[in-house]
Amino acid sequence: MKINSNGYSTIEQAAAAYLRETKEPSLTVETGKESRSFAEILNEKSEKAFEKPSVSFTKHAAQRLSDRNIELSDAQLERLFNGTKEAGDKGINSSLVMVDDLAFIVNTRSNTVVTAMDPGSNDKNVFTNIDGAVIA
Repeated sequence: MKINSNGYSTIEQAAAAYLRETKEPSLTVETGKESRSFAEILNEKSEKAFEKPSVSFTKHAAQRLSDRNIELSDAQLERLFNGTKEAGDKGINSSLVMVDDLAFIVNTRSNTVVTAMDPGSNDKNVFTNIDGAVIA
């Protein structure tokens, strides 16, 4: 009788080779100091895709809104975001976005409101340093 050992000298080696737990292959991406799996990155990106779109406000713009007791509704914020996106899609970098009777100067690259004006704040209605305007 011929016994085929397949190169294993002990039963423990053979058992370890045939009975070890198999792990599913995982793709990892090294980002700077850490290594994350593809699944982790995909989940993070998927969650961000379903977040409510928004714009951010500089300290100056937030102070302007606060000083004038201006509170934007969710609908107005959405229109402001859509106007900003529309301006960016047209290649405008710094845009005037009009929402109702409010005027916002927006950096479209960063979706950031730089300053905000209501009808009483700008008596001359002159806007400088913009490349376009959107009425949202």
